[in-house]
Amino acid sequence: MKSHKYWSIGALVSMIGTCYTGYKNMKSAHKYCAFSSLICMAMAIYSGHKMISGKSRKKKETAAEESAE
Repeated sequence: MKSHKYWSIGALVSMIGTCYTGYKNMKSAHKYCAFSSLICMAMAIYSGHKMISGKSRKKKETAAEESAE
């Protein structure tokens, strides 16, 4: 799933930006980088969960259909 990859890369980049702005003591930029990192991480977790749960649901449905026959 491409969206999971892009959200994960976005979270990594914004975490690096958060560390950099914290090191340089830029308070307002640090706040925005931290908030964007939080959003990217939440979306990466959500898209990863969708990716994993969707596959297991399809496997369960096909297994139920095969056992019914």
